[in-house]
Amino acid sequence: VDQIDVGATRVSPSAYPGQRGQHPPSQPRQGVQPRQGVQPRQGVQPPQGPNPYPISRPRQGGQPPQGVQPPQGGQPLKGVQPRPPIPPSPILGVTPSTPAAQPASNRRESLGCLVRFLIAGVFIITVLALTAGAFMLYQYYQIARTLPDVEQLKNNASTFETTRILDRNGGLLYEIIDPNAGRRTYVTLDEVSPYVIAATIATEDKNFYSHPGFDPVAIVRAFWQNWQSQETVSGASTITQQIARNLLFDPEERGQRTYLRKVREALLAEEITRRYSKDEVLELYLNENNYGNLAYGIEAAAETYFGVSADQLTLGQAAFLAGLPQAPSVYDIYTNRDATIQRLSDVLRLTYETSQENNCIFVGEGREPVCLTVLDIGTGLTEISEHQFKSPDITITYPHWVNYVRQQLESQYGADTLYQSGFTVTTTLDPAWQDQAQNLVAAQVAALADKNAHNGALVAINAKTGEILAMVGSPDFYNDEIDGQVNMAIAPRQPGSSIKPLTYVAAFEKGWTPSTLIWDVPSEFPASGQSTDPNTYAPVNYDGRFHGPVTVRTALANSFNVPAVKALNFVGVYGDGGLVAMAQRLGVTTLTREDYGLALTLGGGDVPLIEMVGTYQVFANGGRRIPPVAITKIEDHDGQIIFEYAPPSGEQTIRPEHAFLISHIMADNVARTPMFGTNSVLNLPFQAAAKTGTTNDFRDNWTIGYTPEVVVGVWVGNADYTPMVNTSGLSGAAPIWAEFMKFAAPQLSGGVPTLFQPPAGIVQKIVCTVSGAEPSSKCPSSYNEFFAGDQLPPNADNDLWLDALIDTWTGLRASSACNSYTDEKLVMNITDPWAIKWIRETGEGQAWAENMDFDKPYSFVPERECNGDDPRAIIEFSQPSNGAKITTSNLEIIARVEASGGFDGFRVEYARGDDPDEDDWNLIADRDTQFTQTGTVATWNIPSDFESGPVTLRIYIERQGGGYAEKRLLLNVDVPTPTPTPTNTPTLTPTPTNTSVPTATPTATEPLPTAPPPPTNTPPPLPTAAPESAGLVGIEIDNLASTSVCFVYIASPESETWGDDQLGNEEVIESGYYRIFEVAAGTYDVRLDDCYGKVVDVQLGLEVSDLTVLEVTDAALPKGGDASLTAVNDLETTACYIFISSSDSTEWGDDWLGTGFVLDPEYQIEFSLPEGQYDFQALDCDFETLSELYGTELTSNGFVWSFSGKEVSSTATLEIINDSDGPICYLQISLTTATEWGPDWLGEEEVISAGTSRSFELTPDTYDIRALDCDQET
Repeated sequence: VDQIDVGATRVSPSAYPGQRGQHPPSQPRQGVQPRQGVQPRQGVQPPQGPNPYPISRPRQGGQPPQGVQPPQGGQPLKGVQPRPPIPPSPILGVTPSTPAAQPASNRRESLGCLVRFLIAGVFIITVLALTAGAFMLYQYYQIARTLPDVEQLKNNASTFETTRILDRNGGLLYEIIDPNAGRRTYVTLDEVSPYVIAATIATEDKNFYSHPGFDPVAIVRAFWQNWQSQETVSGASTITQQIARNLLFDPEERGQRTYLRKVREALLAEEITRRYSKDEVLELYLNENNYGNLAYGIEAAAETYFGVSADQLTLGQAAFLAGLPQAPSVYDIYTNRDATIQRLSDVLRLTYETSQENNCIFVGEGREPVCLTVLDIGTGLTEISEHQFKSPDITITYPHWVNYVRQQLESQYGADTLYQSGFTVTTTLDPAWQDQAQNLVAAQVAALADKNAHNGALVAINAKTGEILAMVGSPDFYNDEIDGQVNMAIAPRQPGSSIKPLTYVAAFEKGWTPSTLIWDVPSEFPASGQSTDPNTYAPVNYDGRFHGPVTVRTALANSFNVPAVKALNFVGVYGDGGLVAMAQRLGVTTLTREDYGLALTLGGGDVPLIEMVGTYQVFANGGRRIPPVAITKIEDHDGQIIFEYAPPSGEQTIRPEHAFLISHIMADNVARTPMFGTNSVLNLPFQAAAKTGTTNDFRDNWTIGYTPEVVVGVWVGNADYTPMVNTSGLSGAAPIWAEFMKFAAPQLSGGVPTLFQPPAGIVQKIVCTVSGAEPSSKCPSSYNEFFAGDQLPPNADNDLWLDALIDTWTGLRASSACNSYTDEKLVMNITDPWAIKWIRETGEGQAWAENMDFDKPYSFVPERECNGDDPRAIIEFSQPSNGAKITTSNLEIIARVEASGGFDGFRVEYARGDDPDEDDWNLIADRDTQFTQTGTVATWNIPSDFESGPVTLRIYIERQGGGYAEKRLLLNVDVPTPTPTPTNTPTLTPTPTNTSVPTATPTATEPLPTAPPPPTNTPPPLPTAAPESAGLVGIEIDNLASTSVCFVYIASPESETWGDDQLGNEEVIESGYYRIFEVAAGTYDVRLDDCYGKVVDVQLGLEVSDLTVLEVTDAALPKGGDASLTAVNDLETTACYIFISSSDSTEWGDDWLGTGFVLDPEYQIEFSLPEGQYDFQALDCDFETLSELYGTELTSNGFVWSFSGKEVSSTATLEIINDSDGPICYLQISLTTATEWGPDWLGEEEVISAGTSRSFELTPDTYDIRALDCDQET
């Protein structure tokens, strides 16, 4: 061994048997076992990994052991120091030798080695450099090959953007935020405050505008800081690198903290800088940042925290926002104010330092650099420190409306699109209208709290465009006690009578007109409207009364229920032209059941308020339907218009003529006066159509009305269907409607709401008030009515009064097959079976017939002519014969009497004269069996004193259910001269009593709904002259009024009661007739009632010494005294009884209202009494006290008794406004109960010129008013 590796183990030559340089594998020495766990080596292998021991340089001429390679350059491995000499091994038993001294000849050799080493070193370094470069280039392309495509940068930007809902004026109502993201609005860099750019650059990347996307200096600095701290304390990420990481890396790589991710990030940043401008990168960055509290992007952050747009941010606000993205959940001003303010301070400091270092902060080309002073920093810090941050909670302006619009948007575009689109949605809502509506609803509901009414809703629509201008869903959205978050404007509820116009317009399409006659009488119908339905339905009216014959105009204007049901029975519930089909045509979507009955016309199906308002829009717009619309424009975040509403002309859903007729009826204040009064809340200062609705148990109140410009609907009730207390559509919803209409209508019409103008197809005709047909000669009064030109009223030949030849047995028109028993009769043109029943069987119906000049037995227009197959009656006299002279006192009457089809008995009667009246007949015999064979039907025992002369004998057969047959014979009865017949006048002797109770009668009352209009002419003269008064003491009652007197009471002034009726049950004093009552001379109180029990006239203290005439007129006033008492029912409950008693009396006495008469709310009544002190009491129909007063002094000045105790004016003002083209020269005003117009109120030389007005003071009452021009044209 020439050279010794001092670090190796010295081995003696004897260890290598055989030839030099050959090294057989080691073998264990005999007797020596290898160490436990150590296997003998098969040759020598180089150590794995770095070798801690230097390898010996090869010996000259020798070969290294097999498997051992010398290191390149002969130097120890980099970073490995030579081991010290190894001490003697106890195993080998050898000791290392000391190196031998080098000979002098080796110095030259060493120098040559050095040169060779240097050359080799340069070579090796070059090779290593090339290798490292190749490796780095390889790694670059390996990394670059896996990098995301930079072109996808903008595509990967956040796709969600906040959708904004605005009112029609551009005011923000709500921002629709993705619940999984937040609020976001993209803005360009030009729309961002320069302070935001400066603060962001100073905080995140102060060399942003100068580096290539990554900052090498910052990377080295970060590496050194991280190595020193042995953890990651600095990332050195530029703004561009953050964009690359956030938009191009997947979530897994984004969360890694490795040098490889940093390299990839830097490479991407450099590529982004190459392809995008700095401004584009910064714009993307500012729009991507999360600023906390669901604010994404600088615009949303500015609005969330400061309520301004990004271009309006101050230095302090900008610095505040620039510091948030680093840790939005930590720097939360609402939960961690101190840390957030400290972060603000840091950002301001960094911004100031950057400004000082760079001599202002460059914020992009074309923008002024931002230069800051210490004062600026202090101002910014103070501004934010003192700023009151509003709660980040999302607020909604008009939440019901916002939710309604949002539902429409989601339905049309889907929730995902809505959250991500960044739409700007302009709605139709007018905030001024909405505020007014909200206030009115809240105020009225609060006022109705004692009526258990706690909720309300309102919808207002522009009639010409369909735009919803106001929508109130409840008085308080946030009140859970009233279910305030339920939008009652779109919740289906029963509409009550507000749906009736739909029924009547359907009837118009099937031929009805405003003057079509409907009988408001007790009626029954199949409940389902199907004739096969065994269940019956008997509707009643809201006031509990029936009103007899009414026209469609009267029925709809007064909201009578029975006529509405008859109208629906006419048009049908289902099928073409039925109510359901009509409702669907007009926009109703909720009437989907298949089991609606006739009650549907009274509100028996649920409909949302907004859809009901939509149906009325059709009427207001001349029959053209424009569906309600809530959105006028939608723009995307780039300002591109996605949708824009252009109001259509509308679909002609119903004829314009029919729309006008419905509107004119519902705007007719005169027509609705009987039920609503002349000055109801529906009577606005301008023309407006209106309809109320009230459901069973007062669960829903409705009022919907309109002008040609605006439609407004109001609902009042409770969301949970709890009933209210005595609250109708008139008292609950109508006040809201009226006040809002007065606010809204002038705004859309330029100050003066438009009148309903008749379209071209409308004509006017004069029709009979009673029948609705063109008036015949018997019609008592008439009026002008509107009609569609092709739907005119019946002509005069089809009026209510018809002359017809009737077969009296069948009631059919006579023909050659049945002409034995006929009568030329004035018949009623009535086909309604319930009307016929009402007239035949009720006193109310018979009184109406008498007032219409129909005589008993009542006949009705036949459906057809009779024929040979119809039932027949047979009356054949055998004895006596016609014209026979009767001289015997016992006359045997022999005849054949039989009938088919409902025989109900017959009578044998006589009467004096050859043409007796129906009241002249005297009964001879009454039989209930038929005489099919000729026989003696009766024997007439003629009195001996019977006056000789002509006598008519008849047999009169009655038919079950109506109808008769009679046959007459004219006889000459020759008997002795008779004695005079006693006067047929009752005599009354009053019985005096000790108690004196003043008695009076109402004079100012609402007309009974069933009473016909007064005739326009004066009452007819009395049929006979009054008898001679010589020797006769009594009271003659001359009925000059337009109504019959059915009850006459004559009592002593001392009597406590009126006593019995002096006329009897079946007698009346008809209009134009008189009656005499014989009484003893003295003083009497007289009271006259009509057939309804209503007092017609009262005379107190009437002095009778001979025949005293008492004339009764329509204008008669009580003459009980000089003191006037006016009772005013200003409550919401009907008064059924009024008692007035002298204060010194111990009893109340009789009801002063009279039988069957009531005092409804908003009506008043006047009594005349002697001056004195009185007690008053008013009771409802359940005998509960409504009002009472004691010890009231009545004088000639009069007294007004208000049931509520409030002061009420005893005078009323009538203002006549002449809005015609010419002057009013004559003005006539008279009580509705009067029969004549009376004098001209203007005087001979006064006029009301066109465009002027004049006022008149009147007593509160119901009046008829007529204005004429100077040619006396109405």
